[in-house]
Amino acid sequence: MDKNKLLKPFLLICAIILFCTAFSRLFAGSETLLEYAEKNPEIAYRTKAPEQAPKNTIEDNSIPQSELSKNDSPDNSNDSPAPDTSGLEGEHNMTDAENKQESEDSSMETNPDRTVYKDGFYYEPLSDEIINRITGISYPVTENKKDTLAIEAVNIAASPDDILVSYDELCYMSVLHYNFHGVERTGELICSKAIAQDLVEIFYELYQNEYQIEQIRLIDEYSGDDTLSMQDNNTSCFNYRTVDGTSSLSKHALGLAIDINPFFNPYIVYKNDGTTYISPQGSETYADRSKDFAYKIDENDLCYKLFKEHGFTWGGDWNSCKDYQHFQKVPE
Repeated sequence: MDKNKLLKPFLLICAIILFCTAFSRLFAGSETLLEYAEKNPEIAYRTKAPEQAPKNTIEDNSIPQSELSKNDSPDNSNDSPAPDTSGLEGEHNMTDAENKQESEDSSMETNPDRTVYKDGFYYEPLSDEIINRITGISYPVTENKKDTLAIEAVNIAASPDDILVSYDELCYMSVLHYNFHGVERTGELICSKAIAQDLVEIFYELYQNEYQIEQIRLIDEYSGDDTLSMQDNNTSCFNYRTVDGTSSLSKHALGLAIDINPFFNPYIVYKNDGTTYISPQGSETYADRSKDFAYKIDENDLCYKLFKEHGFTWGGDWNSCKDYQHFQKVPE
């Protein structure tokens, strides 16, 4: 075979291909893949991006606790009046975090005289801080010492002989409880040492059963005003005062009595003229104990049963008056 005859057509074909390629690039402005890669390295040489995880398509319908109003509580579904807390709301509304931190700080304090019943439940002698906090308010100050206080005294005794209870007979108590929203809170009380163990055991059982008590604060936060405390539905114990509407010294003055959820369990006096005195004002609808409503203390209530088991007298059993909020115990 003549190789020259085969070579000539092959060279002609190659020449045609080169000519066509040059002609195409000249008029079309195209570029080779290598040239494109050199001009666009971020595209030509990048690795494949990882696939994103699929988004969660389940909607979260939960509502933060902080967005729930008091009216969202199931216990407030009735039309009964609620305690008037205007003017006190801002002072008392600590966040749960603040309340928890306060409890933790208290637990870290070391007091050799502190009696701890359970975590969050203890009582101890009055500290100097507590004495300064209550003197002239829930605890009386004598006339000759009232001007030495940093506050304006509202509870003044003529002489030390007129004060029938000493600081040493009282103790400070801290307990846990659930409020009307079912939120755990720390409460504080001052009571007689004679009933301290009873109270700490009762409040622990109430806490274990998630019994709701709106708030437990010292009466001093209401300037010693029992009416304001009741209207705010505050549970309290010691307050050196007389019985409402009388000149007789109350068992509260000795730290031997406690009022539980007082707005829903009012104090009622049946007068000789046929009229009825109800305290606090605004709680009249709860004077009718034949009605069913939340937070009512009666013979079927856990709070009633626990106090009776510990030897307390209930004001709801009295004849001349009814004090449904009130429990007291007089040591023998």
